[in-house]
Amino acid sequence: MMLETTIAAIRPADEAAMAAARELHGRLTKPAGSLGALEELSVRLAGLAGACPPPLPEPAAVAIFAGDHGVHAQGVSPWPQEVTAQMIGNFLAGGAVVNAFARQAGASVTVVDVGVATPLPTDPAVADAAGLDPAVLDPAVPRLVVASVRRGTRDLAVTAALTRDEALAAVQTGIRIADELIDAGAGILLTGDMGIGNTTPAAALIAAFTGVDALDATGRGTGVDDPTYAHKVAVVRAALARHIPDPTDPLGVLAAVGGLEHAALAGLILGAAARRTPVLLDGVIAVSAALAAAAFAPDAVSAMVAGHRSAEPGATVALRHLGLDPLIDLGLRLGEGTGALLALPVVTGAVRVLHEVATFDSAGVAEK
Repeated sequence: MMLETTIAAIRPADEAAMAAARELHGRLTKPAGSLGALEELSVRLAGLAGACPPPLPEPAAVAIFAGDHGVHAQGVSPWPQEVTAQMIGNFLAGGAVVNAFARQAGASVTVVDVGVATPLPTDPAVADAAGLDPAVLDPAVPRLVVASVRRGTRDLAVTAALTRDEALAAVQTGIRIADELIDAGAGILLTGDMGIGNTTPAAALIAAFTGVDALDATGRGTGVDDPTYAHKVAVVRAALARHIPDPTDPLGVLAAVGGLEHAALAGLILGAAARRTPVLLDGVIAVSAALAAAAFAPDAVSAMVAGHRSAEPGATVALRHLGLDPLIDLGLRLGEGTGALLALPVVTGAVRVLHEVATFDSAGVAEK
């Protein structure tokens, strides 16, 4: 099975490569430790690649997984569900914030319909039901992959959001997209997401995997008022009490309280880890999926880079559980992959130092 094969391919970080990266940093023309967190990031990426210096993380590919949520019927978001499909149209037209940031970064954008409830406002001719053409990663042309498992999840407040088979299908879609993007030449994958109401299942996933109370895992999403926020927390708490998800069974947790995009993102992360390719995490949706990926394969954390600290409180809970420090903190809560794209130059810079900075010996610079 694709999931089992992928998990079996995930290995621990290469200690020898990490040691070589630390030793190289000690010989570069800068005071030891002067690049702070960038130095440890480059060491981690060397460990992932099994090489020092690791490959430059380019070209970059953003994968935006889109799905809808039955729990929307509980009134957890003020936005109509149709906005999910409308925003996909905006992504494909190049008009969203993620598109602007992707153009700035030179990153390609692949939109994956893994479970959108309403028909997409796109010309079917642009949809690629067979998957991504592996011959090109064109930053100028956003693309759509149609890989719908079902048209939105069931209402997690009433029943399991997905069957195990549906959750597995979504995870394996994410693995397939990771493989296709890496086969096309991507050197780093960035997580993106779209789905009205998706911070509610994200909160449930974070609470299930970390054991925190629903209040600590749940944020205001797109900006709900106080009564709606209190209701949202109650919905998450009741869902956890109803399903009692077992954090040692990540597929079961995804099926009970997850979303199709969360499951697919978990697969993307696992697929990247199996291929020793870094995956730059965006916000709360991504880190909730990362918890599932880590539950499937703890060594997958070595492929994860936390792009930013989302304003959603559950994101900090999840990052702490994963042992990841975010690269930037700008109070972002948009999703789409925007925070990951803003952090991308930081990741590239960390690796470029190991490739391009002279050593004291080669530059003829005296050491202290």
